Parts: sequence; C-alpha cells; structure tokens
Amino acid sequence: MRWGGIVSSWKRFSARMANRLLKRSGSFWQDDYWDTYIRNERHLASTIAYIENNPVKAGLVKEVAEWPWGHARLRIIKHL
Repeated sequence: MRWGGIVSSWKRFSARMANRLLKRSGSFWQDDYWDTYIRNERHLASTIAYIENNPVKAGLVKEVAEWPWGHARLRIIKHL
C-alpha cells in the first residue's frame, strides 16, 4: 500500500470514531496531506510548536499545556 492509501485509511477510521465520540457527522479531515522532510533541530522545534499551537488557534484551549492529548503539558509538568 502506498503512503496515500495508508493515510487515507487512517483518516477514514479516525474520522468515523471522532465523529461518533463528538456526536457529529460530515467532514473531519482536510482532503489532502503533505509530508515534510525535517531538516534540522530548529526545523523540528518549530514544527512541534506549530502542531502544539493548533488547539489554541482553533479556540479549544487558551494555552498549549491545557490540551489533554498533547505532550506539551507533560514537558511543562516535568520541568516543575
């Protein structure tokens, strides 16, 4: 199976489960995806920060550490 097929299969399954849990229907994921080669540690750090900030941008939480499914909260707890 090609990467596109794998991602498509994962997105179909996870969308059905998420919609069921959220008691909703319809589109859940964007139609396409893209992969990115991480060039160095700085690029990795900025990519992680971008991903972690998505729930904040969506208005689901006020701080990245509040998102229960992210690992930012674990990093912050570990440093306390």
